[in-house]
Amino acid sequence: MRLAILLPCILLAQAPSPGPFQEHALPFVVQHHPTPAKHLIETMPGGVAVFDYNGDGRPDVFFTNGAAVPSLTKAGEADQNRLYRNDGNFRFTDVTATAGLAGSGYAMGAAAADFDNDGHVDLFVTGVFHNALYRNRGDGTFEDITAKSGLTNTSLWSVAAGWFDYDNDGQLDLLVVNYAAWSPSFDKFCGDVARGIRVYCHPRFFGELPNQIFRNLGGGRFQDVSRETGIAAHKGRGMSVAFADYDGDGWVDVFVPNDKLPNSLFRNLGGKRFEETALLAGVALPLDGKSISGMGADFQDYDNDGRPDLFITALNGETFPLFRNTGKGEFQDATFVTKLASLSAKYSGWSNGFADFDNDGWKDLWSANSHVNDRINDFEPASQYRQPNTLFLSRSSGKTFQVQPFGSAKAHRGGAVADFDGDGRLDIVVSVLGDKAEVWQNTFPTTGAHWLGIQLRGVTSNRDGIGAVVRVNGQTLILTTSAGYASSSHTPLHFGLGPATSATVEIRWPSGKLQKLPAPKVDQILSVTEP
Repeated sequence: MRLAILLPCILLAQAPSPGPFQEHALPFVVQHHPTPAKHLIETMPGGVAVFDYNGDGRPDVFFTNGAAVPSLTKAGEADQNRLYRNDGNFRFTDVTATAGLAGSGYAMGAAAADFDNDGHVDLFVTGVFHNALYRNRGDGTFEDITAKSGLTNTSLWSVAAGWFDYDNDGQLDLLVVNYAAWSPSFDKFCGDVARGIRVYCHPRFFGELPNQIFRNLGGGRFQDVSRETGIAAHKGRGMSVAFADYDGDGWVDVFVPNDKLPNSLFRNLGGKRFEETALLAGVALPLDGKSISGMGADFQDYDNDGRPDLFITALNGETFPLFRNTGKGEFQDATFVTKLASLSAKYSGWSNGFADFDNDGWKDLWSANSHVNDRINDFEPASQYRQPNTLFLSRSSGKTFQVQPFGSAKAHRGGAVADFDGDGRLDIVVSVLGDKAEVWQNTFPTTGAHWLGIQLRGVTSNRDGIGAVVRVNGQTLILTTSAGYASSSHTPLHFGLGPATSATVEIRWPSGKLQKLPAPKVDQILSVTEP
């Protein structure tokens, strides 16, 4: 075995980009291995996971990577998945070899969480006919326990996954999002035959697949309960997953955006079964009734009414739908009334999320952008394959948004949010097909705007506290590690407080316990243990 020498990767700030972020570049490049045959899998890798793998208090970054096509074999070091240790001040060190996370096969997404409640964050990686579960040993290394866990995959194209405790037993279960029945032998010519322009085929040419739920049995073992829970009865082309208790009944529900099919909303029926309620709830389709190319999703409360809302990315012309939770299990399409429709119409989005970047107490939106078709400009002159990322700043107390593009036009894919330098401002990391990954340092002038981070430790509930509902000064956040497209963010909950110099904190744990805290100091990360 060749031993890797760990050299610090100093992130040198480049010329300031327009917008409220300063760009840093990581030397990692997503190797998607484009081929003349235009295999659809080439368009979709690039998941990102942000988590503190070594317990030093700084969020580290993991990237998934592709492999040779059609063999689906990693050809060398350039194809390896990659883990970067955060050394502070936007300096990162490649620790992939030491950690044991180079991986194999054509990887897609990543999901981070402490599934065995031992205090160390573990990692699940999805891919094409190959998923992997890595248990964090707590010494800076990971053990691949896929074979004995019951999570082995040899026949499905899994794009994303997410951790949640669907039965509230204190152990994290796993939802795996499967995309389509693709095969390396698929060789249909799609595009303009006369001009000899071949493009990636429309998703309708590929069969739909059901998603899967794996129940955590303890001891590193999982049981496929997809049939028993009703999840297996619903096929789709899932692209990501988001979790929230949207109807407030104490059980976490599941949202899966589908590619050119109605979205799926699985309502949790007491931790035993799920019923698909997207159409009845109003989130299956946008206001015009047409299915979209659903990509990334996030499930949080943008208007501070205490109810989780949905934000989804899609291709240009489809807008980025925003569904406002009106209570009683129903949503309204708020894409137009908030001006998000016109602001997002020309963009094609992948990873995304709600986050308060300027700490004013209202959640902003962000998206990592690029079209899926690298020849789109040959057919639609007004459309662009490579696009800048976008920030949608909340205005008028969450009633409208203001768009602010940032960065160069590239083929962006996965992405997640974290405070990488510990300055109380949320930063962004984004993967790029065929180009260096981007780390965006938040440079918002937040003088006079305070913040509070909440780090939970469950006791009766799962140790991460995933599924907890936390309220601070009239704002609500649901603790989840699922983030945007095929990505994950295992970080403290972040609340911007605006000018407020004090805070009130209320936590509803997954166990049902309600905890209220005396006014904590602001501008800090507060660690809270379940009583």
